[in-house]
Amino acid sequence: MKTVLIVDDDVHIRDVLKFALGDAGFSVVEAANGNQALGVVKRAVPELIILDIGMPEMDGLEMCRELRKTSQVPILFLTARNDEIDRILAFELGGDDYLSKPFSPRELVLRVKAILKRGSEPIAQTVSTGDLVVEQETHRATLNGKSLELTAREFSLLNPLAQNPGRIFTKGQLMAHIYGENIYVENRTLDSHVRNLRAKARALGCDDLVVTAHGIGFRLGDCVCQ
Repeated sequence: MKTVLIVDDDVHIRDVLKFALGDAGFSVVEAANGNQALGVVKRAVPELIILDIGMPEMDGLEMCRELRKTSQVPILFLTARNDEIDRILAFELGGDDYLSKPFSPRELVLRVKAILKRGSEPIAQTVSTGDLVVEQETHRATLNGKSLELTAREFSLLNPLAQNPGRIFTKGQLMAHIYGENIYVENRTLDSHVRNLRAKARALGCDDLVVTAHGIGFRLGDCVCQ
């Protein structure tokens, strides 16, 4: 039974989520703000976090920023704030998905399952291009021997590109790899993941990890570190 941490200052929202996730077979722990949640993470070690943005004491974005210093646990942002800037910032800080309130509990459970499935599927294969090495079995990627710390969504984006160097994937194809076939996600969400992935690669000296094929989509670059 996988554990999901719900972080929201609205007790009604927490109750709805606890019921939906519990009915789907998940173990649930909860916190009312970011400060509480950071303590819960150390004790409960959840497999996924559902995180509200607008909370007292420490909001969701600040908590995500702090958590990403030590953990790559998947994070699904659930919030009433629907500004594009908030969505982009959430992904750039390391979020894996974003769902706006009001929400469908059924869709939320589907997204949780999709994130966890893509974060745990073992594929006994290692692929390499240039200085990039991607290990499907451990969901680990390195550039020139240095670890490329990726969220579950970012790995699901990089994985098909790495397995098919030279192939151009459309945005629709990549979003299907990341989110599944039956979940609608805006193109800007994918762009945020690509931007975040490029920034992490650039920090390790690689400026061409993901290349844009204008009007079509993306492909893997030469992946050569400077």
